[in-house]
Amino acid sequence: MILLRLADRYFPPKIAYAHCDVPCGIYDPKAAQIAAETVAKMVDKIINPPELDEKSAESRRNYHNAMTRYVIEKEEQAEICKKELLILWTDFFKPEHLEVFPNLHETFWKASKLCSQNKQNVDVKAASDLVAAVDEIAEMFIKAKAASKK
Repeated sequence: MILLRLADRYFPPKIAYAHCDVPCGIYDPKAAQIAAETVAKMVDKIINPPELDEKSAESRRNYHNAMTRYVIEKEEQAEICKKELLILWTDFFKPEHLEVFPNLHETFWKASKLCSQNKQNVDVKAASDLVAAVDEIAEMFIKAKAASKK
C-alpha cells in the first residue's frame, strides 16, 4: 500500500474522462440532438455573420472574434455529437434492435460521417442533414427504450 502511494506521488495517474462501460442504463440522445442543433446554428451564424463596418478597427476585431468563436463552437459540438452517438450506438443498442431497425448501423454510420463533414465544411445542407439524422436516431432510441419496458 505504501509502495503504491509513493508510486502515485512520483508518477501521478492521469485522469480519464469517459462514459462508463458498465451497463448503467443511463442513456439519452438529447445531448447529441443539442450538439447537432448547435452545429446548425453556428453554420447559420457563419453564413449570416454580424454586420461589419470595414472602416472601424473595432468592428473588424469583433467580426473576426465572432467568426472564430462560431467555428470553434461548430467544431466542438460536432465532436460532442459524434461522441454521444458512439455511446448510444455501442452501449445502448443491442443486436436484437437490428430486427426492429435493420438500418441501424447505416443510420449511425451516416450520422457519424455527417459530424465529420460538418467539422470540415460550412454547409447548411450537411448541418440540416445532421440534425435530421440525429433526430431519426433519437426516435429509434425512444422506440427501443419503450419496447424494453414492456
